[in-house]
Amino acid sequence: MEFRELLNSKAELVNQALGAYMEHEQNPQAKIYEAMRYSLLAGGKRLRPAILLMANEICGGDQEQALPFACAVEMIHTYSLIHDDLPAMDDDDLRRGKRTNHKVFGEGIAILAGDALLTKAFEIIAVWDEMGLPPERRIRAISILANLAGTEGMIGGQVVDLEHEGAGMDVETLEYLHGLKTSALIRAAGTVGAVLAGAEEKELQAIDAYCYHLGMAFQIQDDILDVTGSFEELGKPIGSDAENHKTTFVSIYGVERAGELVSEYTKKAVDALAVFTGRAQVLVDLAHDLIGRSA
Repeated sequence: MEFRELLNSKAELVNQALGAYMEHEQNPQAKIYEAMRYSLLAGGKRLRPAILLMANEICGGDQEQALPFACAVEMIHTYSLIHDDLPAMDDDDLRRGKRTNHKVFGEGIAILAGDALLTKAFEIIAVWDEMGLPPERRIRAISILANLAGTEGMIGGQVVDLEHEGAGMDVETLEYLHGLKTSALIRAAGTVGAVLAGAEEKELQAIDAYCYHLGMAFQIQDDILDVTGSFEELGKPIGSDAENHKTTFVSIYGVERAGELVSEYTKKAVDALAVFTGRAQVLVDLAHDLIGRSA
């Protein structure tokens, strides 16, 4: 199977499972499910769940056991986007070419939709089942996901971003910020997938390093696309970083040097996979694919 086909098959698998998790009874709070579905099923690359499933497979895991965790990571990612778009945060009107959640449902429901997705994520991975997943792996995976989505991960990065809003920052702070805000949840995806498979510690460390560097390359490419992309490709207005006076890798280094950094971080990500002696080619392909993305 070609890499693109493989990536699309992972995305479709996740989309079907996410849709099933969003089924509900008609009740007085049905609006919250509508708001959750609106953002959760609005499309997207499903990059993080794909990484989780790929890392799990590379380490000899069971895709059926890993799928709820892949969905949980996407729920957490989506909740963070809903909250990022709020007026108190980035105040965005569009996401993936559609009106943002708070523009459709109002700020109150949007906040609750994000809260509900975060809660649902841990609900679906904490459920005991008879699929043979050792409880110690499940607990470790839940702990990793909570940590890297929380104050020492994604949320911590968002706080650093808000603290420096309009004030600028040096490159060390910018790297620290995105090591948390962007890379942390990607690291969670990869390491959770590996933990569920019972990976050795050296494999876990390799996946973690790969995901950190991949996340940094992904963020820098995002910064570049905000300057060079188009509304049609990105589904949102371009130039918003400069308009909001945000410090980015492009504002510090310029487009050309930022592009070189994407390649450098990508190489570090790929080099981290050497421990797998060829078994991780799908993650190598993913890293190279992300370099050339236009959205």
